[in-house]
Amino acid sequence: MSTNQLRITLGQLNLLVGDVAGNARRIVMAAERACRELGSDLLILPELTLSGYPPEDLLLHRGFRAAIETGMQTVRAAQASCGVVVGFPEYAGSQIFNAAALIEAGTLRATHRKSCLPNYKVFDEKRYFKSGAQPTVVEFRGFRVGILICEDIWEPEPAQMARSAGAEMFVVLNASPFELHKQANREDIVRRCVRDLGLPVVYVNMLGGQDELVFDGNSFVMDGTGNVVMRAPAFEEGLYEVLFERVDGMAQPRAGAVAPELSDPASVYRALVLGVRDYVAKHGFPGVVMGLSGGIDSALTLAIAVDALGRERVHAVMMPSPYTSQMSLDDARAQAELLGVKYSVLPIGEMMKAAEATLAGEFAGTKPDTTEENIQSRCRMVLLMGISNKTGKMLLTTGNKSEMAVGYATLYGDMAGGFAPIKDCSKLLVYRLAEYRNSQAPVIPRRVIDRPPSAELRPDQKDSDSLPPYETLDPILEAFIEDDLSVDEICARGFDRPTVVRVLDLVKRNEYKRRQAPPGVRVSRRAFGRDWRYPITSGYRR
Repeated sequence: MSTNQLRITLGQLNLLVGDVAGNARRIVMAAERACRELGSDLLILPELTLSGYPPEDLLLHRGFRAAIETGMQTVRAAQASCGVVVGFPEYAGSQIFNAAALIEAGTLRATHRKSCLPNYKVFDEKRYFKSGAQPTVVEFRGFRVGILICEDIWEPEPAQMARSAGAEMFVVLNASPFELHKQANREDIVRRCVRDLGLPVVYVNMLGGQDELVFDGNSFVMDGTGNVVMRAPAFEEGLYEVLFERVDGMAQPRAGAVAPELSDPASVYRALVLGVRDYVAKHGFPGVVMGLSGGIDSALTLAIAVDALGRERVHAVMMPSPYTSQMSLDDARAQAELLGVKYSVLPIGEMMKAAEATLAGEFAGTKPDTTEENIQSRCRMVLLMGISNKTGKMLLTTGNKSEMAVGYATLYGDMAGGFAPIKDCSKLLVYRLAEYRNSQAPVIPRRVIDRPPSAELRPDQKDSDSLPPYETLDPILEAFIEDDLSVDEICARGFDRPTVVRVLDLVKRNEYKRRQAPPGVRVSRRAFGRDWRYPITSGYRR
C-alpha cells in the first residue's frame, strides 16, 4: 500500500530491566493504543524495549534468553494492525545482537542489528553484543524508512549506508541516559547527521530510573534542515505523534508540539526525583526513612523524597548529639512540618556514652579525634537501619559528590544505606537545587541554605575546618573527575598547587570508601559508580 502520509507514534516508555513478560505486555498495550486509538501507521519504541536497558549479565543466562524468545512471541501474537519497531536482544547461536524488529500484523518485516556499540562511560556493550554490519531500510506504506539504534546515529557511517540503500528518513531507537546538557548534545549530534544527509530523523528515547542511570525521554523529530519540529516532554511517559507527508517527492514531518528545554537545575532536580521514585517503586519498598540533620544536604534529599513518593511514604528522623545546635533542631522540625512527613527525634547521647565507655580501655592514653566523631555517625546509622529493618522502608543517604570525592563521610555511618539521591551532586550544585526547589514552593528553611555547612560532630565545627572552600574544591574536583586533567593543568586554571595536590590525594586515598557506598543518581558527565573505575591500590600520585 502506498500513501502520501505516514503517521508515526513515538513510545516514550518506562520499562523494567529483566521483566520481559511485563515489558512485552507494555509493548502490546502501547501498540493497541497507537494503532486503534491514535490511528498510527507505525509505533517506534526504545532501544532494548523488551529486556530493558541495560540488561547487563542477565543477557548471559539461558533462562533470560528463553524469556526473550517467549516475549517476542507475545508481541507478534498480538497481531497489531500497525507496524511496531521494538528493541530486543537477538540471540543467534552463540552471538547476541542489540537489535530492532519491525513487526506488522504478527509478521517480522525486518531486523536491524546495531553496528556501533558504545564502550565508554556507563556503556560496555562490547562485553555482550556483536556488531551488525548491514544497513536496514524498509519500504513501509510508501516511505523508505532506515532503522538505526542509538550509537548508530552518533557515527556517520550507519546513516550514510542506510541513505545509500535508499532511506529517505530515519527512525532511531535509543536508551540514552540523562546527564547535564545531554539533550543539547543529542540534538547537535543528530543535526550534524541531518545536515550531512538532508534526511529527517525520528529519535525515540527511553524513560525511567535504572539503578544509577535515569533515562529522561526528550524524544524528538528533526526535519531535513536540522530544525526540531516536535519534542516530547522530558521525564514524562507517553505516546507522542508526528505526521510525515510526501512533499515534492520528499518525506517531511509536519510541525507539532515542541516541549521547552528545561533549565539546568530543573532538569537535574527532575532526574533526581524520577531516579528515587523508580528505585523505590521497582524494588517494591513501601517508602523511605532518612536522617534529617538541619543541614542543606538532608534538607534537599527530603524535598526530593517527598516530591518522588509523597509525604505519607517518607519518614524523617532527627538524631541530635550534644553538639547539635538548637538552630539545627528548629530548622529540621520546621522543614518536616512544611512537608508534612512523619518526624521522629531520637537523641544519641546515651548511645555515644555507652560506646565510649565500652571502648574506654581500648582508647586509654589517647586523645579524642575523628574516631569519636565517627562513633556518633555510626550510632545514628544503628537507629536508622533499625527503623528500616522493622518497617521495610529503604534508607536514603544524604551525602553529596564533594564529600564522596574527598572522603568527608563516615564508612558504616552516614554513608550506609540503600540509595543516595544526591551522590553525584557537588556541594555548589546542592545549593542551586535547593534554591530551585524553593522557587517552586518554599520547603527548605532559608537559614538552612544561608548558614555555613557543618557536620556538627564537635563544638563549633565547620566544613571549612577540614576542606578548602567549596568554591575552590568543586572546580578542582570537576577538573580531575570529569575532565581528567593533571595537577599542572588544574593549576593552570588558577588554583594553588598545594591545594590541588591535597585534594587529588584525598580523592585517590578514599576510593575504598566509595566502593562501599550505595548507588545514586548519575547527573554529571562522570559519576562515581559505573563510569569511575579507579584502583584502590595504586602508587600513582599525580
